[in-house]
Amino acid sequence: MKGHVRKRGKKSWAVVVDLGRDANGKRRQKWVSVKGNRREAERKLTEVLRELDTGTYVEPSKLTVREYLDLWLNDHAKGQVGAKTFERYKQLIERHVVPTLGSYKLPELKPLHLQALYGKALESGRSDGKGGLAPQTVVHIHRVLRTALKKAVKWQLLARNPADAVDPPRADKPEMKALDAEDTAKLLTAASRSTLKGPILVAVTTGVRRGELLALRWSDVELDRAELVIRRALQETNDGLSFKEPKTARGRRLIALPGLTVQFMRQHKADQAKQRLRLGPLYQDHGLIFPRPDGTPWPPDAFSTAFAALIRRSDLPHIRFHDLRHSHASQLLKQGVHPKVVSERLGHSTIAITLDTYSHVLPGLQAIAASEIDQLLNIAISNQT
Repeated sequence: MKGHVRKRGKKSWAVVVDLGRDANGKRRQKWVSVKGNRREAERKLTEVLRELDTGTYVEPSKLTVREYLDLWLNDHAKGQVGAKTFERYKQLIERHVVPTLGSYKLPELKPLHLQALYGKALESGRSDGKGGLAPQTVVHIHRVLRTALKKAVKWQLLARNPADAVDPPRADKPEMKALDAEDTAKLLTAASRSTLKGPILVAVTTGVRRGELLALRWSDVELDRAELVIRRALQETNDGLSFKEPKTARGRRLIALPGLTVQFMRQHKADQAKQRLRLGPLYQDHGLIFPRPDGTPWPPDAFSTAFAALIRRSDLPHIRFHDLRHSHASQLLKQGVHPKVVSERLGHSTIAITLDTYSHVLPGLQAIAASEIDQLLNIAISNQT
């Protein structure tokens, strides 16, 4: 294939590629408009010829970045991710991507544009005008954009993904907070007269997530066998409260219950029955283990607010409710429970996630392992002498 450039206006050029003749002998050409100088037009010609030769050429799209991202959100992402995740995707795109890049034609989007977006977000990206976004938030923006543009390549709207050539900022891992057994006991004591006692006890003895805990029904528990099954989670979005299925197959799991949790839940079930009788028709029975006093689902955000208030009233260090999940995992690993068992209780999709998340606990386990093998071999050696 051959081509040439042709001046069209004061600052515009046409890249013309000769594609030979069709079956009827008619000459075929491909025209691509370029804004800039002759050198930029010639560079574009070289690029188009190379892409045509390698089969990677994609016809320029008239979609803007705003139009494409709206299409991707509503025609693809909405059916692929949970409602809460979709809301987060949409928020990141509408607040931080569209105002800066939305007017660009999709094929015009280059790595440099994305790099500039991330730099601007870090410097002054907050919606309240009080500085920049946290590096982790910018990393989230990058991941969403990279995923969206990857689909544009698959849909043949882009020849390559510009996000692949961009390095997002390095985000430090947030410090994980976990309670030891003594602080866990203090927390349970602080919550002893609160409606939070049960949720806290179940969280620190099973490692369930907040949404999973608030979605638990009595039909999910077999107290005689000391087991509960995670089948769903409660989520809170702009549309209200709803139940959703676990994200992965391992998210739906069976968890063995310790004796003190079984004992509590037996009493809790009896107390809840009395509450139901007291309220009569005012009680809306959804079969939930930890509902609001009237039986309706406990909104996750309101639940977290109540937990934060309890922590402020105690002399314990500041922790989130999610940190009780970390506490459960850390305590089990320190007791020598196999990471695979811990992974199954937490519902991680792979054991690698568990090992990566709780790598800070492993050095201590390595020391214990070294001590154990030392003791074992010393005994064996001494028996030989």
